Amino acid sequence: MREEIDTHQLWPYACLCCRHVWEVRYTIRRLSGTRGREAEVWLNNGVAVQPPWADTLCPCCGTVHTTSFPPGYLGRHPELVPAPEPAPEERIPLVPAQARRAPVTGAPRTRLLLALGLPVLLAAGYEIYRVVAAVTPPH
Repeated sequence: MREEIDTHQLWPYACLCCRHVWEVRYTIRRLSGTRGREAEVWLNNGVAVQPPWADTLCPCCGTVHTTSFPPGYLGRHPELVPAPEPAPEERIPLVPAQARRAPVTGAPRTRLLLALGLPVLLAAGYEIYRVVAAVTPPH
């Protein structure tokens, strides 16, 4: 009678170059035939792969200089697993005390009136002076 037994194991790895530590989940399918022969097939996401002790590539730097640990090793040594990165904090802009006041609504309007009105007043004043000076007889 032919039998198939599936078990799952987490194998921890460490890269000897970049010091990256990761785990791979394997499914081990043990097959036994009718004539007493037995075999193991290592599966990763349903695909047959080499056993964990064969050459493994580092997912960070791509080197083959990696080592594997016994299953469950990282559970007993959590200091090897890097802590998850904290979520980025929201930056709150610092606003000076003067900028917190309500803006004066007439300030831009006043500047515009000064920028346009002052040259008009100077030109009109010059024309009035020229007319008045031309009308008055010299002494």
